[in-house]
Amino acid sequence: MGTLDWVVVVGYFFVMVAIGLWSRGRVQNIADFFTAGGKMPWWLSGISHHMSGYSAVMFVAFASEAYRLGLTVYVWWSLTIGIGVGIGAFLFAPRWNRLRSKYNVASPLEYLARRYNVPTQQVMAWAGALLKVVDIAAKWAAVAILLKGFAGVPITWGIILIGLVTMIYSVLGGLWADALTDFGQFIIQAAAGFAMFFAVAGRLGMDFPITIWDKLPESHSDPLAGPYTSTFFMALFLIKTLEYNGGMWNLAQRYMAAPSAFAAKRSALLSSVLWLVWPLVLFFPMWAAPLIVPGLQGAAAESAYIEMGKQMLPAGMIGLVLAGFFSHTMAMVSSDANVISAVITRDMLPRLWKGITRLTSDGQLVLARVTTFLFIGGSMLIAIISGGQGFVLKVVVDLVAATMGPIAIPLMLGLLPWFRRIGSTAAIASVVGGLGMWAFLYIEQMNKAAWVTKGVLVSWPLVLSLVLYLTIGFLKSEPSRERDELLDSLDTDEEPEKEAVKA
Repeated sequence: MGTLDWVVVVGYFFVMVAIGLWSRGRVQNIADFFTAGGKMPWWLSGISHHMSGYSAVMFVAFASEAYRLGLTVYVWWSLTIGIGVGIGAFLFAPRWNRLRSKYNVASPLEYLARRYNVPTQQVMAWAGALLKVVDIAAKWAAVAILLKGFAGVPITWGIILIGLVTMIYSVLGGLWADALTDFGQFIIQAAAGFAMFFAVAGRLGMDFPITIWDKLPESHSDPLAGPYTSTFFMALFLIKTLEYNGGMWNLAQRYMAAPSAFAAKRSALLSSVLWLVWPLVLFFPMWAAPLIVPGLQGAAAESAYIEMGKQMLPAGMIGLVLAGFFSHTMAMVSSDANVISAVITRDMLPRLWKGITRLTSDGQLVLARVTTFLFIGGSMLIAIISGGQGFVLKVVVDLVAATMGPIAIPLMLGLLPWFRRIGSTAAIASVVGGLGMWAFLYIEQMNKAAWVTKGVLVSWPLVLSLVLYLTIGFLKSEPSRERDELLDSLDTDEEPEKEAVKA
């Protein structure tokens, strides 16, 4: 990286901090901090939903898989998410918004105490919060690997630098800062993505998206290849549908922050379109990478995008592309920090310390900022300790994808009226059983059991969790009038509630 590249990167960090400082003035209470007071425009909510859904892992772990296997990474990852979010625009997005407008819910898990009971809420809160700390640590590691590859910055210092900037604007501005920085980062990412796309086109020709497939191994054009089987695809499709419609808690916040259920639906449809289209612009250079930087093997393939950028991008553009990498990671981490803070502040701590419920509005806001700070700091510490190659894909696919399903099933299906008679027994059994299955399979995989493929590791915990939820739920029916009233109220916008939202 040259001087101009560093100017671009430093300027990017300065803008992100400035947005955080400006957003601080929009945060007057805890509702503003966690759900933007329900005043976020639908287009901003949709762009923020999209940007908060992926990180620099795409340019490290997924770029490696695109380099090694080709088209399949788009099929099993962004295609499944795009279709899943489109489905969720009608099933889930309006319901999340009505939870906020009708019940003043500020945390995605807040409704679980009423839908099931407090123990169920606590099991899911603790399991999900611990998972997220490790997940975000992987994101820090990914972006630090990129910074080291481009600029030679040690991984530890890379994590500290990016983490501190994210911490500043997240702690100050809450969800408003997250969403506004997401929008700025979306613009930067668009410029960076097109810069790399046209750089590759300049090397291989403008028709390279069509012609590269004849020059790559034949298997690179296969929709499913390598360890990514049809079983893996189907399991991941269900997981991503649940995850990206609210199973990943920070994405539920985007729907809750919209001004109405209709606006939440529009934001989800916008995010769905972005998921189907935009990753193609980013992936085509990755698919072409073997023709430009051939011979990368094993962990070295994680640097494919870096090596390509070094060869082809002029001064200033490397800094822009690197800022684009930062943008995704910082968007995801800041939104995760905000929602984890909401879960800790609204759902976990009140069960451990009753005094929290007596805090003033200002005291609750201070507590929210402190928990945001501690979450980001903890994830940075884990990333620094673990620090390196291979950790990224291992966490993102083997841990997060495999365990997100068991945590998301009771949360997401609990919103739908078709499962209204399923109660807390089934919900807890679903979470514990699914996570237990994953732990068993993971140990078997560590012991070199050949039968534990990626498809098995991802699908079996999900299937067991779903079977337990449905089987126990229907065998041990737990009807509840309060639950019926909750679910019925999420089906439609009744006039009194709509008027209340406008007021």
